[in-house]
Amino acid sequence: MERTPLLVIGAGPYGLSVAAHALERGIDTIVLGRPMGFWRDHMPAGMLLRSGADWHIDAAGLHTLEAYLEVQGIAPRSVDPIPLQLVLDYADWFTRSKHLLVRDQLVTRLTKPDGGFEAELATGERIFADAVVAAPGISSFQNLPSWADRLPPEIAGHTCDVVGFGDLAGARVLIVGGRQSAYEWAALIAEHGAERVDVVHRHDVPRFERVSWAFVDAHMESTLQVRGWWRRLSSDERESIARRFWEVGRLTLEYWLAPRLARECVRRWPRAEVVEVQGDTEPGVPVVRLSNGERLTVDRVVFASGYRADLTKVSYLAPVLDRVATAEGFPVLGEAFESTLAGLYLAGFVSTRDFGPFFGFLRGAPATATLIIEDVLRHLGP
Repeated sequence: MERTPLLVIGAGPYGLSVAAHALERGIDTIVLGRPMGFWRDHMPAGMLLRSGADWHIDAAGLHTLEAYLEVQGIAPRSVDPIPLQLVLDYADWFTRSKHLLVRDQLVTRLTKPDGGFEAELATGERIFADAVVAAPGISSFQNLPSWADRLPPEIAGHTCDVVGFGDLAGARVLIVGGRQSAYEWAALIAEHGAERVDVVHRHDVPRFERVSWAFVDAHMESTLQVRGWWRRLSSDERESIARRFWEVGRLTLEYWLAPRLARECVRRWPRAEVVEVQGDTEPGVPVVRLSNGERLTVDRVVFASGYRADLTKVSYLAPVLDRVATAEGFPVLGEAFESTLAGLYLAGFVSTRDFGPFFGFLRGAPATATLIIEDVLRHLGP
């Protein structure tokens, strides 16, 4: 059996950031997972990101996105907004620069016999580790409306599963949701020649403006300087920050979407929701009725309904979940992302309950890596 002081499960931004920082601090580390798998497999080509060039994944602050742009001779202003492919290229460069050896292998079971963790891989191999950092992707946490199962799976899917739009030319597409992903998917689908794109959501049409995420920087510094900073805040203080985050990230969408949505085929239905899925008027083509009385015949339905944490959906954790305390589907974490099962750390979206909403974004990776590796070093000793 292979042995390692630290096993990182997941090779997205958080997994790569933690693994790189661990190696730089002298911890032998094994990284398992498809490199940037969610970003490559569950985001569409042509997607643009909301972050700026100052967001990166290096806890050391050296191999940043800005550093990558400088190496490539790319002016930051020429990649505003930032294309998805640029971040994938940056992650590849980061991986090479940090000398990370990422093994594209799937963990099927994680157990903790006496003395450490044992990970079983799909290949049948086993790895024994003193500590484990799990950074599960969010594809397992799809949030779907209660009526979603009334639609055939071949015509309906979450945004993270609907990322190729070539077959939607000439289609009548319903998008359920009204935040960034809903409207960006609407723009992309319209640009791929859909006959009609209906965007349905319960709130008003959001604003489309240039926004600044600079306010997040202070929260990252506070997280690093004050152990347990987020949980030490009063409920009013947390609510105020969450409200600011909601204002910038949810009520306001990116300005560059507005002109792309100015097409006759894109229709918006604010203050409405689907109340009934009716029988087919055409074979295999359902009709949905909205709360405003409108009836829409649709060829495809895209759920831009976000994500809801549910740790039970991370299948490889099943053998240890009886020792991992949870609250509302999230793990209960200590001040350094350690779960109630000693030696098991959980990073990324699943940490947002205890560390704040910004830890669901790439920006939170360096701070996460810093705190986790400091704690791992304390546990491992000299």
